[in-house]
Parts: sequence; C-alpha cells; structure tokens
Amino acid sequence: MAFLEFIKDLLSEPAVLMGLVAFVGLVAMKAPGHKILTGTLGPILGYLMLAAGADVISGNLDPLSKMIEKGFHITGVVPNNEAVTSVAQKVLGVETMTILIVGLIINLLVARFTRYKYVFLTGHHSFFMACLLSAVLGAVGFKGTPLILIGGFILGAWSAISPAIGQRYTLKVTDGDEIAMGHFGSVGYYLSSWIGSIVGKNSKSTEDIEVPEKFGFLRNTTISTALTMILFYLVSAIAAGPEFVSTLSDGKSPYLFAILCGLKFAVGVTIVYSGVRMILADLLPAFQGIADKVIPNAVPAVDCAVFFPYAQTAVIIGFISSFVGGLIGMFILGFAGGVLIIPGLVPHFFCGATAGIYGNATGGRRGAIIGAFVNGLFLAFLPALLLPVLGELGFSNATFGDFDFGWIGILLGKVGGTFGKTGIYIILAAILVVLFLPNFIKPSNQAINNVELEEE
Repeated sequence: MAFLEFIKDLLSEPAVLMGLVAFVGLVAMKAPGHKILTGTLGPILGYLMLAAGADVISGNLDPLSKMIEKGFHITGVVPNNEAVTSVAQKVLGVETMTILIVGLIINLLVARFTRYKYVFLTGHHSFFMACLLSAVLGAVGFKGTPLILIGGFILGAWSAISPAIGQRYTLKVTDGDEIAMGHFGSVGYYLSSWIGSIVGKNSKSTEDIEVPEKFGFLRNTTISTALTMILFYLVSAIAAGPEFVSTLSDGKSPYLFAILCGLKFAVGVTIVYSGVRMILADLLPAFQGIADKVIPNAVPAVDCAVFFPYAQTAVIIGFISSFVGGLIGMFILGFAGGVLIIPGLVPHFFCGATAGIYGNATGGRRGAIIGAFVNGLFLAFLPALLLPVLGELGFSNATFGDFDFGWIGILLGKVGGTFGKTGIYIILAAILVVLFLPNFIKPSNQAINNVELEEE
C-alpha cells in the first residue's frame, strides 16, 4: 500500500514526469553522462519554477476572491479542482491512484500503437481526472477491477485524444514548435480558436498593439501585469472596505496590502515565464530521443502555462475577458434560479489566459476577447451542471472548475444515469473506434493533426 502511494505521488508530480521523459530521451539518444544529468534536471527545475510562480499567483488570487465576494455581496460555489479532489480522496483514494497509474500506461500504449502520438505530461491534471472518473463511474455502479480498467482506459485515451483534437490550433499558437496542449481545459481553448477564426478576420494580433512612446514601459509584461492587477485589487479592496481587508492583511494597511498583492501577482507571472523557458530549452531536444527511438514521432503534451510566453499580452486580455464572461454567466444562473457559480480567479486566470492565446492565434484581438469571453461563460455553466452529478456522490458545494472535467463528468453521469453500465460500454466502444480508425483511413507513423510533420 505504501509502495502504491509512493508510485501515485511520483506519477502525479509533473516535474518528476518531465525529468523522467527527458532522462529516457537523452539515454535513447546516447547522450554523454553530463548532458543526461543537466538535461534531466533542467525540466524538473523549470517545472518547479513554473509551479512556484503558479503558487504565488494562486495565493494572491485567494484574497482577491474574498474581497470581491464581500465587496459585491456574492455568495455561492467557487469551482476548485483541488478542493473537490481532497474531499473525494477520503472515500476514493485507492481507486483514484490506481486509475491514474493505469491511465498513464494506456496513454503510452495509445501513443505507441495508434496515430494519437501525444504523451500527456501534466500529472496533476491526470490525477484530477482520475478522481472525477472514479467518482462518476462509481456512482453508475462500477467497482473494483472494472472501475479501475474503465476509468484508466478513458483517462489514457483522452490524454492522447485531447491534444490531437486541437493540434492544428496549437501549432498556430507556437508558430510550429512541436509541443501539444496537455491540460484538461483543452476543448475550451480549441473552441476559442474556432471562434477566433470566425470573428477575427483582419484583426491584428494582441502582440501588435501599438503603444505610444511615453507608454513604452507597458511593453514590459511584468510592469503591465502589475499595473492591471493593482487596479483590480484596489477596486476590490475599496468595495470590501478597510475593516474586512484588514482581516486578510495581518494588520497591514488595507490599500498597501492590495498594491503588494498586485505586485506579487506580477512577480508570479514572471517566474512562470522563466520556468517555461527552462522547460522548453531541455525537454524538447530530449523528447526527440523518445520520438526517434521509443514512440516514433511522439509529441509532448504540456501544461497550459507553457504557452503563456507565446502571446503575453493575450494572457491578460484573455484573463479579463474570461472573468467578465464568468460574471455574466453567474448572473444568468442567478436569474434562471440555478446555483450561483462564483468566478474562480485561478481557473479564469489560467484557462482564460490560455483561451485568449488560442483565440488570438486565429482571430487576433477580437478572437482573444470573444473566445476567452465564451470560455468564461462555459466556466460558469459547466460547473453548475456538474454540481448535481457530484452532489449525488456526497460532494455537495464542491465542483471541478475546468472545461473538460465539466463536460466529461456531465456526459458520463447523464449517460450512466439514463442507460446504466450499458451506456458507459457504448462510450468505450466509440472511443476505441476513434482511436484506431485513423490507422486504417490513412496508415502512417505520423501524429494525427500534427500538420507540420505530415507536410514534410
């Protein structure tokens, strides 16, 4: 049991996963010892840096959420992946970690033997999805080995399919860099890109926004992020009142606290950018060894924050647009008599920013704004629709925040609730068809939808 716990912890740690992938790739390339050492440590340290930056961002978004709730008198449910996972672990711990291990193995097998050659490296998201699957499939009536095998198969298959679906868009985002989206908000990002392609004709990129010379300092992402977030924090602090803010600030002046939170947020974003650069510098060359020797033409699917440096202005535009969409979605739910889903600033920052980047890639500024706004609406509606499914399992007032958790949980819950186990088996059969049909339509060793490779 202790060994299983260790393996679960190991495989749910993205930094270790990236290090292992780099190590295998470098060994496959027969790199010298010192290159293997530095090439393995680089992605690990880079991801730890990215995670440290994300922690700074998340930690400073928490007081902002509380100030908004207090200042604007909003009460409801704040979607949070970590919160619902921690609740679920108390009753589904063994199932979750076993599904995680099976899912990672299935992902590698799918990448090896089908054209979905995408290796999902965002371990904590795999862990969250394993938790969701164990909960929903358990509610349908599966338990023991069938629960683990079915959950692991769905996790492993979606880990390979989800990066493939939008790889054409991802290549636009990265300007041809051979990485894929490894984050379970993926359908929301691809939807944003699709919307951008419709609404963004002749719209200039967010990165081409012309700034007058006297405002040239705004081209510095850290400075512009800091100024934007200071404004957010100050407005929220004024609305919440100094008495309430002082309960969050440990006695520090409420308005100084708000300004410092905005500045720390910007520092967090900068740390994320630095970590990303470190990951890509070592991971991509090492991954080539896996692509050449172990899983031919494999493509690494990485965390959404890895894409932030590709369109840094779109990050802020996407966050704000998604947050506005989340607020409007909350009001719509309120008028419809549904549960109020309070916009969680963590999902709206990371998922909204990424939706903005993807919308910008196909539709410039209009694509970034409208695509991220629609993403924000879904980040209100999907958790609200998922809540009753999870509520039946005893997780009342807790729900997942990201796009893919929402629609997959709703689909499995509704199909299983209506058709029982038979409905789930039909879904499994459909997934098998999706996985192997491309092998027969166009036999190839190339990753499906990885256009750059297919054209060579």
